Amino acid sequence: MSWIRERELNPIEKLATNILKAGPIPKHVAFIMDGNRRFARKEHMERQEGHMQGFNKLAETLRWCLHLGIREVTVYAFSIENFKRAQDEVDGLMELAKQKFVRLLEEKENLEKHGVCIRVLGDLTLLPLDLQRLIAKAVVTTRAHSKCFLNLCFAYTSRHEITNAVREMAWGVEQGLIRASDVSESLLGECLYSSNSPDPDLLIRTSGEVRLSDFLLWQTSHSCIVFQSVLWPEYSFWNLCGAILQYQFNYRSIQKARELHREEQARLQLEADCACIAEFPQHHGNGNLADPIRRQDVLLNYTTHREERTQDFLGALVHKRDTFLTDLSSQAAMA
Repeated sequence: MSWIRERELNPIEKLATNILKAGPIPKHVAFIMDGNRRFARKEHMERQEGHMQGFNKLAETLRWCLHLGIREVTVYAFSIENFKRAQDEVDGLMELAKQKFVRLLEEKENLEKHGVCIRVLGDLTLLPLDLQRLIAKAVVTTRAHSKCFLNLCFAYTSRHEITNAVREMAWGVEQGLIRASDVSESLLGECLYSSNSPDPDLLIRTSGEVRLSDFLLWQTSHSCIVFQSVLWPEYSFWNLCGAILQYQFNYRSIQKARELHREEQARLQLEADCACIAEFPQHHGNGNLADPIRRQDVLLNYTTHREERTQDFLGALVHKRDTFLTDLSSQAAMA
């Protein structure tokens, strides 16, 4: 089944789409695709077939999202916790992922035509090497595309992601790219796997479970979260419409919370910058920092240099990650 093959909506679905588009449509939707194994038990099929049905449902859901004008989707494809499952199930999921990434690469022209950018968020080093190479090739092949984005969280948990972001900042300090005083909430957010994406507007979890299971904990602190009882392979266009209606109902409060958070981040950063110049006045030239004009000049100069340092560090971090993927992709080409 093609990931991006187009299918027209029926007249009733088109009408519903037009009605929804009269209100705010989320730009970025995240899914916890839960219920594949329960669906398999319900339908008396093998667990692997349930996971296959779940992958097929993802392809269908992505097309609904495109029709609705949702240009970025993030899905919880494989948690690090899933490695604790029975070995035959883990092996089956790895094999299914290989098949799907091979299929993706076979659709290279279609991906380019539709401008689909594939990103894989997670610790790829935990995966089999042949799967790492396929993933890297898919990411490198599509990274210049910019019409729509599919983020696959694979070998991922949010705590692992946040811990890795802290390590990246420590690496930046060790390399002399940033100072310890440059570390902030904002900078940590820029070091996450998802730093290229805006935070999700809407997070949907299926199967009736009402927990986040360590998925995008940092990114969804100001998102609309919708729990739906339907099993993922049975997800429908109408389930998606219902979730979007809940987002629209809560839209104003979500935007207000985000604005207040941005203001708080800016305030905390200003306080941190002021504390730095007050603690080490000898580093900021001569002059009386008690003088408001002099103090403002020193603060502006410090802020400018801090921002330059952090941008250089983030550039080095992007280069390090891109090099890792490019090297893996090259290995795939030679294999």
